[in-house]
Amino acid sequence: MDKDPLELVNKIAQTIYDKKGMQIIALDVTGISSITDYIIIAEGNVDRHVVAIGKAIEKELFESGHGHPSYVEGYQNGDWVVLDYMVCMVHLFIPGLREKYQLERLWSNGKLLELNLKSDAVITDSYYN
Repeated sequence: MDKDPLELVNKIAQTIYDKKGMQIIALDVTGISSITDYIIIAEGNVDRHVVAIGKAIEKELFESGHGHPSYVEGYQNGDWVVLDYMVCMVHLFIPGLREKYQLERLWSNGKLLELNLKSDAVITDSYYN
């Protein structure tokens, strides 16, 4: 994976957003974590939604040349899915479990990244007429 890691982070976040994932945050944990440089945390509505988001990320990244994750966990239960892309680790939760484990607090020394998410929504004047 010779690609820009921030491009990878934004591509993952955009995929989560496009699949209606919620509460998406990305943290730069370079120099703080020994296992990754970036962490993305997000939620799905229910376990099936979390699994669908994870599979969409895998498909999008593979098709765009980022390959497969080095490690995947959680598809059986779907309440917490982890995708490890080495430079970026993705944690997808159902809302209650995210609250329970509070990974944001664990990595609170990380720098919150601004994500460049694009909406497909188009608002036209005719809607209001």
